Amino acid sequence: MSDRANLVYRYDGSYQGFLCCVAECFKDKRLPHAIGLLDEPQGTLFGIKAVETDPQLAQRVEESIRRRISPLAGDMVRQGFLSCMEQKELRLTRFILLGYKHGAKVTEMSVNDDVHAINKALLYLKNEAHYHVEFLRFADCGGVLAAMITPNNRVLPLIVGHFCERLNTESFMIFDKTHGMGFLHEAGGMRQEFFYAESVDLPEPDEEEERYRSLWRRFYDTIAVEGRINPKLRRNHMPMRYWPNMTEFQEGGR
Repeated sequence: MSDRANLVYRYDGSYQGFLCCVAECFKDKRLPHAIGLLDEPQGTLFGIKAVETDPQLAQRVEESIRRRISPLAGDMVRQGFLSCMEQKELRLTRFILLGYKHGAKVTEMSVNDDVHAINKALLYLKNEAHYHVEFLRFADCGGVLAAMITPNNRVLPLIVGHFCERLNTESFMIFDKTHGMGFLHEAGGMRQEFFYAESVDLPEPDEEEERYRSLWRRFYDTIAVEGRINPKLRRNHMPMRYWPNMTEFQEGGR
């Protein structure tokens, strides 16, 4: 299936929709020229094929990847879809086809361009998820803890488990402004769900919340050893792009 069809697949952007695109490749017996979102501007001279999302078909494709290739390959595809890798749909599709041909060893074929790109993207994804576990800051919004993040990758599905475990007795929300994706957790785990929205408006902090923020900034400044401040080292361990969402760097923090 190495030939490229003069077609561009369009899908709804969901993981299930992507797996249906993989199934469509087998139906057409050729790879598309590209795979993009339904709401993208056309911008191509190739024909457009809208691929409908079928959850049952998607489940069969996912089960097939894990059975015919390996569970590790299935995890790589699922997590690779969360990454911001360029042309991720096409790369992941080629990875799946390669896996159907070579089996479980495809995950070790790092000399292959697609496998190499996926491994690199997964490392970036996991590193960014780790940073957000460390640097995410909640604010009390009327009894509900809320946090905003602006990741390059879709790290939210990878980090919510940590916060559900650590903050199980709290109600909280995390919203990914980059991808318009949020997660809600009700105290005690009575309700846990992802949601999509263009934006989320949080209320202005009340006096108590402002007091806690001030205390946190004061603590951050107080524990600093003036003679050992190393801005370059701090930027290495705490990249500046995370600072706008961190309390200690707002309104007078170092």
